[in-house]
Amino acid sequence: MIGPVSDTTPADAASGVERIEDIDISNEMEASFLEYAYSVIYSRALPDARDGMKPVQRRILFMMTDMGLRPEKGHVKSARVVGEVMGKLHPHGDSSIYDALVRMAQNFAMRLPLVDGHGNFGSLDDGPAASRYTEARLAGAALAMTESLDEDVVDFVPNYDNQIMQPEVLPAAVPNLLVNGASGIAVGMATNLAPHNLLEVVEGAKHLLFNPSATVDELMEFVPGPDLPGGGIIVGLDGVKDAYRTGRGAFRTRAKVSVEQLTARRTGLIVTELPYLVGPERVIEKIKQGVESKKLSGISDVQDFTDRKNGLRLVITLKTGFSPEAVLEQLYRYTPLEDSFSINSVALVGGQPQTLGLREMLRVFLDHRVSVVKRRSEFRLRKRRERLHLVEGLLIAILDIDEVIQLIRTSDDAETARGRLMQVFDLSEAQAEYILELRLRRLTKFSRVELEAERDQLQSEIEQLLEILSSPERLHAVVANEMDAAAEAYGTPRRTVLTGAVARPTRAAAGAAALQVADTPCTVLLSVTGRALRVDRDPEALDTVRSTSRATKHGAVLVRVDSTVRGELGAVLSDGTLHRFTPVDLPLVPAASIAFSAGVKLTDYIGVTDKKLRVVGVVPLDTELPIGLFTAQGTVKRVVLTELPAKPDFEVIGLKAGDELIAAFPAPDDSEFAVVASDAQLLRFPASAVRPQGRPAGGMAGIRLGADAKVVFAGAVEPGVDARVVTIADSSLTLPGTDVGTAKISDWAEFPAKGRGTGGVRAQRFLKWEDQIACAWVGTGEPRALAADGAARKLPDALGKRDGSGLPLDGAAAFVGTAP
Repeated sequence: MIGPVSDTTPADAASGVERIEDIDISNEMEASFLEYAYSVIYSRALPDARDGMKPVQRRILFMMTDMGLRPEKGHVKSARVVGEVMGKLHPHGDSSIYDALVRMAQNFAMRLPLVDGHGNFGSLDDGPAASRYTEARLAGAALAMTESLDEDVVDFVPNYDNQIMQPEVLPAAVPNLLVNGASGIAVGMATNLAPHNLLEVVEGAKHLLFNPSATVDELMEFVPGPDLPGGGIIVGLDGVKDAYRTGRGAFRTRAKVSVEQLTARRTGLIVTELPYLVGPERVIEKIKQGVESKKLSGISDVQDFTDRKNGLRLVITLKTGFSPEAVLEQLYRYTPLEDSFSINSVALVGGQPQTLGLREMLRVFLDHRVSVVKRRSEFRLRKRRERLHLVEGLLIAILDIDEVIQLIRTSDDAETARGRLMQVFDLSEAQAEYILELRLRRLTKFSRVELEAERDQLQSEIEQLLEILSSPERLHAVVANEMDAAAEAYGTPRRTVLTGAVARPTRAAAGAAALQVADTPCTVLLSVTGRALRVDRDPEALDTVRSTSRATKHGAVLVRVDSTVRGELGAVLSDGTLHRFTPVDLPLVPAASIAFSAGVKLTDYIGVTDKKLRVVGVVPLDTELPIGLFTAQGTVKRVVLTELPAKPDFEVIGLKAGDELIAAFPAPDDSEFAVVASDAQLLRFPASAVRPQGRPAGGMAGIRLGADAKVVFAGAVEPGVDARVVTIADSSLTLPGTDVGTAKISDWAEFPAKGRGTGGVRAQRFLKWEDQIACAWVGTGEPRALAADGAARKLPDALGKRDGSGLPLDGAAAFVGTAP
């Protein structure tokens, strides 16, 4: 026994005598704690398994329905709703009511929002504005939760002061507990349920409705896993399966991330979806902390471009040379880009907290919904029978209306009239009372027709209701049809991707070096349209691609250079300068599906801003192999790139005024130069005829050009190869791209070798409207022609004579190269 408790009544106080009772404090504490725990569990923290709602949520929806805040009506201040709920139904503070109202309006927290909010209802990183600044009304889905409340479908209970009745549970035409999930902490227990897709849950509920013995595995064919409001990716479904079987489990969610080329030399990770309830500011903060603590490497910047129009967009810029996949793996490990969610499916069933699996949750909802439809049908049947009874009595009265009027007029009072009507016309008290209240305007011929039509309609509806109530199968069909209607009205496609991959990525090696792209062999490809990319060096795969690939946009190669990922290459521009670069940040594409549309403009990659300049060749810088250069005015030069300056770019040929470089390529001594001029002359001469010169030298005469002619192609052909010559002729008098022109493919062996500085031989005979070679190519492999926009053009299949004319193309061509 501890501490006396004084309980002084007014009489005791007046007499000056105190009444003191000794109590056992342990018993008092036990009783008070149990009462408090029960109140928290039942009245605050845990949702009801039938409608998936906590009392405060249920009261908000009921009061908004009572206030008439339907979706087609205007918004009202949230403070007004909070005040009505607090004053009439909810015996707690306004902050808890407003918090619940806000959550039901947040589309990132609820998979199916039940409140339509207007104003600042918060974000993943910020709270909402005060209730006096926001407005609210019911969302369309809330109508499915509260529909038919006035048809005795659920029991009503008194409010906290026994003055107003409130529903014990909502009718809930949708399985809200699964669709929107729930979270709450009670005394000694907690609940945490993930949101799901309405369309999938309805299909699962229907399957269980018609197949009561369905297993969890069967239900998971319809409900494969949670569907989070913000999308994302769920990796590993074992925890989800455990939760569906036992009510407890955990799964991991990842952000949806893609790798994009931000600029020609910058790669970035683009985050468009985040794990459930993870905001971009939290991710940015964790990334910055990880970079400062050296846990994260390879990240140069992170920016948030999220807006209401385009949605979430978080851009993580990577440093040069770091593998996006490796950096992303670290981000998953050390930041909220990967998060966990623990399912603890605790809900109230019959007023008692229970842990429910998927099957049990659907079963409780279906039992509730069947009860709702049954009670509604009984209510409607009762109302229609009562109305039919009155209509039948009114029809009797209308048939003998003159006698009815005479009987009423001759009666002393209403009570007497009622009794005489019941006696003369064999009516019930309700029918007689209804006739006495009849208005004279109803006594028309048209009113009788209306009454007869109403009678027939009522009889038909009564038959339908009786059929529903007498047949469990028919009752279940009504439940299923109403769920289908709700799913069709409010359902949306799945947002979260489910994968069976392992939840935790392989542990990355420590240090920044492990994240960098390995210096493995690769092949750099430059298209004739100036787009570059790299592929892993796999000769067999490349040969397969060459033999099987089809013509695609930009799919003609100008240069193919073998290197390593971190090797140094030189891009030679039309102004005679060479720019150093490494291919580490060039887009990597699989050898089995090379697409230059995934590449980048090489001029952008090396940082050239002058749009008039173009890349005419890519050469290795780690070899003493001579490089051949040819200009538009016919000058040729060979240079050995040794003892290069430390500058990132330098001159490799001194150009004359008005001249430009048109080709740069490896030119060993045993190779032959192939030069094609715009006047259709082709010159073939040995590379050894051009002695190597220093970088500043201006070269020597390569081909003698005719008046107004220029070099359109130059390259080197290895000895003994089966090379082809492609020339495409058109007219210089037409606008570029408007003249389809003609093309011819010839055998390289048909062209005789000449001396350096001579005019060569004719490579194509012009037709009467043609006067120039628009583009040409000499080399091995399958030739490809492209339009100015990179679209493929079909070349002739057969070889033509050396000096013959060409065949018409299927469209204007601007470039010729070889297949990848």
